[in-house]
Amino acid sequence: MKRIVIFDDDTDILEILTYLLQEKGWEVYTQTTCKHVTKVVAAHRPNVVLMDNWIPEAGGVKATQTLKSDPALSSIPVIYFSANNNIAQLAEEAGADAYLAKPFDLDYLETILSKFS
Repeated sequence: MKRIVIFDDDTDILEILTYLLQEKGWEVYTQTTCKHVTKVVAAHRPNVVLMDNWIPEAGGVKATQTLKSDPALSSIPVIYFSANNNIAQLAEEAGADAYLAKPFDLDYLETILSKFS
């Protein structure tokens, strides 16, 4: 089964994504902060991580950089997602593998996820 960890402080987004992705066969884990980001990702070993920009504690850029600097986790793809106008720049700064602008089309989310799973 494909696994995903979603970091977002918006519980409505987490609930919607959990429901939709589980319907598509994903095992979904969610976090409302990026505290202990490496520990959480290492515990679940997901196929992909979905990282919000405005996630509490360190923020999405720092959390993604932390994941990408860990040799044991750096190969796990991170999709950066945010409503920021400069999401492409933020994703690049973070070292993310892809980005997704909020609000997003669910078909497009599936297309991006299929590239990494």
